[in-house]
Amino acid sequence: MTQILVVEDDPDLRVTLRQALTAAGYTVDTAADGQAALAAVAGRSYALVVLDLGLPQIDGLDVLRRVRAGQNSVPVLVLTARDGLEHKVLGLKLGADDYLAKPFELEELEARAAALIRRASGGQQALINGPLQVYPGQLAKLRGAPFSLPKRELDVLAALMHRPGHVVQKARLGAALGDRNGGVGDNAVEVYVHRLRRKLEREGFVIRTVHGVGYVLEPFGGY
Repeated sequence: MTQILVVEDDPDLRVTLRQALTAAGYTVDTAADGQAALAAVAGRSYALVVLDLGLPQIDGLDVLRRVRAGQNSVPVLVLTARDGLEHKVLGLKLGADDYLAKPFELEELEARAAALIRRASGGQQALINGPLQVYPGQLAKLRGAPFSLPKRELDVLAALMHRPGHVVQKARLGAALGDRNGGVGDNAVEVYVHRLRRKLEREGFVIRTVHGVGYVLEPFGGY
């Protein structure tokens, strides 16, 4: 499911935004200050960050500056009561993707959020498991940064990511790796899974073998 981080220090608005975006079909994490926001972005790959500028500890502009300095390209929708042109321009220069001044309608927030997520994914929804995002046939991202994989390993990962925690049969993986002339055999599937497993294990992911059946990509962190 598509995951969004909402960073807002006002507790009532934070709850309202979480409820509205959850009702719209997203999985929503929240943070109440800049330090918590940076920790969340560092630990998980989000499809979108909704970021208030007026935050305690570390303000929103500094959060945005640090996120972009870390080469994290996650889309950021800035929310702020600072409706002056200078704040809007500065936010956009620092890497914000869109800007919404308070007060705003929830319907507009939802529409802008959906548009940013579509644009970032080229119109395709990401498959998400913890900090790992996969856009089938296109690319993978880990903690917001590109995670380079050869095409066939990416295809294996996409097939496993469709059902994390469930067995994916070897035959299904073979079909995912095939071309118009047909799928690939079990031996080839085992080679690609082995290569992918080595790369993912270094990042804390587990691909479990179910002997005689197929493979399971465990949910990240066991949740």
